[in-house]
Order: sequence, then structure tokens, then C-alpha cells
Amino acid sequence: MASPKVAVVGAGVIGLSTALCITETCPSCSVTVLSDQFSPNTTSDVAAGMLIPHTYPDTPIHRQKQWFRETFTYLFAISNSADASEAGIHLVSGWQIFKSTPKEELPFWSDIVLGFRPMSEAELQKFPQHQFGQAFTTLKCDCPPYLLWLEKRLKATGAQMSTRRVADLWELHSEYDIVVNCAGVGAHQLVGDKELFPVRGQVLKVHAPWVKHFIRDGDGLTYIYPGIHRVTLGGTREKGSWSLSPDPGATRDIFDRCCSLEPSLRAAQGMEVKVGLRPSRQCVRVQREILSQGGVKLLVVHNYGHGAGGFSVHRGTAKEAAQLVGECISALQGSSSRAKL
Repeated sequence: MASPKVAVVGAGVIGLSTALCITETCPSCSVTVLSDQFSPNTTSDVAAGMLIPHTYPDTPIHRQKQWFRETFTYLFAISNSADASEAGIHLVSGWQIFKSTPKEELPFWSDIVLGFRPMSEAELQKFPQHQFGQAFTTLKCDCPPYLLWLEKRLKATGAQMSTRRVADLWELHSEYDIVVNCAGVGAHQLVGDKELFPVRGQVLKVHAPWVKHFIRDGDGLTYIYPGIHRVTLGGTREKGSWSLSPDPGATRDIFDRCCSLEPSLRAAQGMEVKVGLRPSRQCVRVQREILSQGGVKLLVVHNYGHGAGGFSVHRGTAKEAAQLVGECISALQGSSSRAKL
């Protein structure tokens, strides 16, 4: 058969990295990324980009760990390369702190991040309201430059980028052999996934170059993540809210919570408020599906529903989705050769 045509719907970190993995594992493919929004207007552009995994209740831990390991390994290599600055990727050390000792003192990812250990008594003195903590070094992506870096890598492979709103995957069946759904929260409408729901997140971006260590409250609600140029302060988790408008009350609350952990932030300058809708479900959906209408079939691969943990596992789920695309291509080539017989 001729070079298989693959459409990837969605241009956030999941869509772009999935498209890149497809070009790497299936170089004979013609890949096009379709989205009504590209960086800097995606949900991924708002994300803090810290590699600290979120746990998906209905996804086996060994699978989540594999996704995280592959993502960490990939980004660690970039952080050790000449591309690190352009890609916006750097190592950052800090603390995850708890008001009481968690049931799980060693999270499943503790042997993947660097130098994971319990915090010392001396370190905990910085946080008098907290009794237990974990110190480690992980990776952070500054998201807009990372998305632009992925786009640049994709274009270098010959992949196409097209601004287009896709209302129904079926509208693509006459143009593409395989469609990859990386629509994020848009999959709620695009494929009618009732298990998918938004979790609204509001964050602040401030200029505070003296803040060098990340601080994350163990409940995941309050965090201070220093980037290359700005510090991200968070956050909120508002399940079911579709509002993209900043909430001034939430801004004050986030700032006060972060200042209680790091009082020097009172002197931060240049606050920007950002809002994004995390595409959440009980488990990430990475699977093949065959859609059929009137005897016509469309091969689809889904890769969405990463919620708050998309950056931590994006490369791992992209590799898995690209493998599924490879299986679809094999199936197409098999049916093509049978048709010739």
C-alpha cells in the first residue's frame, strides 16, 4: 500500500509527542497534526510541567511506572544535551511535605527520580506545620518552549501542522487511514466520552528568581515550582468546572497558601494568572478502536484523559500509542496484500 496517512487530533503535549513518536517508530507514515489551537493557546501551555506523577486509580501501577520511567529517561537526556535551554527542560530539587506521615512513605516513582530520601529534622524546621517530608530531584518542563521544540522536531521529519477544528472523527475517514485522538478535554464531545470530565486548574506565574527549590504540599493542592524564567504557584482542582475565566478569590487564596510555605514570595513581581482544564478520567485511555459506518471502517487510536499528570507520563503514553498505530498499519498492509491476492 502507499504511505499510510495518519492524522493526530490535538496539539498539546500529548498530541505533539504522540505524533513525534509515530514519525520515529513508523517513518514511512505521512503524519498531520490537526487542531483548532496550537501553542501558546493549549491546556499544556498552562501546566506547571513538573515530573511528579499523579496516580490513576484504574490504571495498573506497573503501567504507570513504565510511562513515568520512559518520560523521565527521555527528558533527562534532553536536559543533558545542548537542546536543554531551547526545550525548556531542567533539573530542580526540592521537597514534598505532609502534615502527617502518609501511608505510602515510598511512592512507586521514588526509584526513578534522583536522590529520593526522607527529609531531615533540620529541613523540616522550614515547615513548622508539617511533620514529614520527602526530598528529591526531578525534572521540570517550561511548557511553551517545550511545545515549540516538539513542533520544530516534528516539522523537521516532514510532518504537517494544520489549524482545523475536528467535530467528528468520521469527517477524516476519506483523507486519512488512521486517526489518533489526543483531543484532551475535547474528547468529551469529540467521541462522547462520559467518563471524561474537566478539573479546572488556576495557577499564578510570578517573577521570584531567588526561589530555587520546589515545594509541594502532599495533598497536591499547594505548590511552588521554579522554572527557568518564572515561578509557578498553585493551585486549584475544581472538578466539573468548564470556566476559563480567572477567579480573583482563588488568586488571593493560592498566593496566601504559597506565601505560608515560602514567605519570601510576598516580594514576587509581575503576577500572571492562567487557567486550564485538565482532561480527567479514572484511567488514561490508550487503546485501539475500529469505528464502522455502512460497511466503512476507520482505525482509531486513543491517547487522552491524563488529568493532572500529563507531563509526567506524556512520552510513555505517546510511545504506547505509536505502537498501536504500528499495529494498525500492519493490519492495513495485511488487508491490502490480501486484496491484491
